[in-house]
Order: sequence, then C-alpha cells, then structure tokens
Amino acid sequence: MTEKPLSFVTGATGFVGAAVARVLERHGHQLRLLARPGSDRQNLSDLKDYEIVEGDLTKPETYAAKLEGCDYLFHVAADYRIWVPDEAAMNRVNVEGTKALMTAAQKAHIKKIVYTSSVATIGLPKDGTPGTEATPVALENMVGVYKRSKFLAERIIHQMIVQSGLPAVIVHPSTPIGPRDIKPTPTGRIVIEAAAGRMPAYVDTGLNVVHVDDVALGHLLALEKGECGESYILGGEDLNFAALLGIIADLTGRKAPTIKIPRGPLFPIAYAAELIAHFTKREPFITVDGLRMSRKKMFFSSDKAKHDLGYAPRPAREALADAITWFHQNGSV
Repeated sequence: MTEKPLSFVTGATGFVGAAVARVLERHGHQLRLLARPGSDRQNLSDLKDYEIVEGDLTKPETYAAKLEGCDYLFHVAADYRIWVPDEAAMNRVNVEGTKALMTAAQKAHIKKIVYTSSVATIGLPKDGTPGTEATPVALENMVGVYKRSKFLAERIIHQMIVQSGLPAVIVHPSTPIGPRDIKPTPTGRIVIEAAAGRMPAYVDTGLNVVHVDDVALGHLLALEKGECGESYILGGEDLNFAALLGIIADLTGRKAPTIKIPRGPLFPIAYAAELIAHFTKREPFITVDGLRMSRKKMFFSSDKAKHDLGYAPRPAREALADAITWFHQNGSV
C-alpha cells in the first residue's frame, strides 16, 4: 500500500488556501497546515484529518522544523489587500516571508513546491488582448503595494529556481470567487454589495472570474503535471464589469445597474476614503489604486494551463452562483 504524501500548506485558513487543502485531502494527501495563533479556523471545518502548525511566515523558527518530513509545499498564504496603512508590513509577509519559507523548504528537502502568485504580476498587452505567461511586464507596471509585493516575491522564486535549484512551479490565479470567502476578499465584497442591491452604478473595467474550487484543482494539477520553473495562469472567464453585475442581478432577481461612472470624479472620494481609513484602520471600499487598476481590463488566457495541465475551469456564472448562495447562507447578503 502506497503511503499518503504529506503536504505542508500555508494560508489554509483563507479563501484559496482552504480550497487547496480540501482538494489535496480528497486526492489522498495528508495535511500539515500553517496557521497564525488565534486565526479564524472555520474554513477548516470540512477537513477530516490534519495537523495545525501554529506559526508566522515572518518568523521561520516557528514552522521550519515542521517542514521536515513533508513531501510537498503549497505556499498559498499572502496579505491580500488593495489598500494598507503600512506598506512595509505587507512586504514582510509577501516578500520576506516568501524568501524565508523557500529557504526553509530547501533545507527540509521538499520534493516540489507550488507557489501561489497572482495575475497581478502578469502583463497586459497594449492592444487589449488577454495577458499570458509570456506577456512582458516590469516592476514599474505594478499598481499598488499588493501587486508590487507579489511581483518582488515572484522574482525571488525565479532567482532561487535558477541559482539554487528550487523545485518550484508558479501558479497565477485570476479573480477567485465562490463559497467560504469569510473575510471577504476585495472581490467578494463587490459580489456582496451587488447581490444586496447596494451597487447602483459602476466603473467600466473588466475581470477574469474563476471558481475558487477550479483554482484549487489547478494547484494539484500544477503539482502533478507542472514543470519546475514554469508559470501557469489559473483563470476562468473574461467579463466586462457590466456583464459581471448583470449576472449577479439575474441570479438575485434584481435589476442590473445601468449607470456608468467616469473615474475622474471618484479620485477625490477615494483619497478622502483612504484618509478616513488611516484613522479607522478599516479598509476603504473605494481606493486610489483600485481606480488606477480599473483603467485596464484585466483579461487573461489560461490556454497554457489547459494544454499542459488539463486545467478545465467552469463558467463564471457558476462561481458567482455558488458565492451568492454561500453569502446568503452566512448572512452577508
């Protein structure tokens, strides 16, 4: 009888990380899950057998010993916020924390690593066609602290692959949507507001929407079939924002918003919201970087993952339907 592989997963109490942990368990993996002391563990309720490692990405001494004996590492954890009061704090987690974890993983002789990056680090062609893994991109193209931190972390991964043979595959989820978005994520907040009828107008932009469970399965496929040193976009369906809101309206029996707002007048509101947020310490619903990012339609192609990994995402409508059902059941809408 073949012994079950042991996988170490960071971020497993979060939205994407919990989905990854569920997929791994269904496919016969033993789980060792890194979680901060006192973190919300409700996303682990569906798991049957796992070991919690209480630790902190910024403090490798809290988890390094537990990497010993593990076969695989899924580094899903990240500080994902569009606005933060302290850029250095995000970098400590997303950049320095990633480097420390990869160093510890090499010392522990992990066989293969799946690193969760983001389409935030993927370039967008000037002609409006979807971005791919080969689209040129540079640090100066990154809008906002989150995108910069993920770009810098990914650069470290690539350097370690080349310089020290880090056995890592990189995946780039687009905009995951679905059940168990407990925080919720910035996109989850949009779904909640739209589903509740609190979004009467919109800014013209576009997103690539993917079911969170498809992203999770893409992580497993990257482990099983992905080549070390390669990157794979785990996306779904490209949707203009108006179309996204139209699907939500149809699913909830509401009237879709028809008022399209120009960005210009919203910038003073965003600056004011961020100023208030510095005092309240609560993330503002509208941010300057969010408006800047909305200038481009964030459309991406998952053709490489489909061809190389057998990745097969479902339609965006299913992701939105599952998310809305879960938000209703949990009193968010």
